[in-house]
Amino acid sequence: MANSMLQQIESTRLALIDAFQQQDWERIGALDSTCREQVSAAMADSTDIEEALREQMEALVEVYRHLTAACVRKREAVAEELTQLVKSNQSAKIYQMFG
Repeated sequence: MANSMLQQIESTRLALIDAFQQQDWERIGALDSTCREQVSAAMADSTDIEEALREQMEALVEVYRHLTAACVRKREAVAEELTQLVKSNQSAKIYQMFG
């Protein structure tokens, strides 16, 4: 059972990396829920797999670090795009007033 839990976590981690590379945010959300469930189950029954579980958790932390950074970059890009749209809209209104 312990090895299968570790394999499931590893599989989910690899799937998260793949989804991240494809920027499949819906899949990332689903995999995130799966990952949380798997980690909770592993933590509840981790007496004989502590070292391997620690390694898997460190690997997952690294994946989530990259996902979080990508989300921040995406949010900033969207905010910048919205700012540009607002400015463009304001300029168009001024042009229409005097054009």
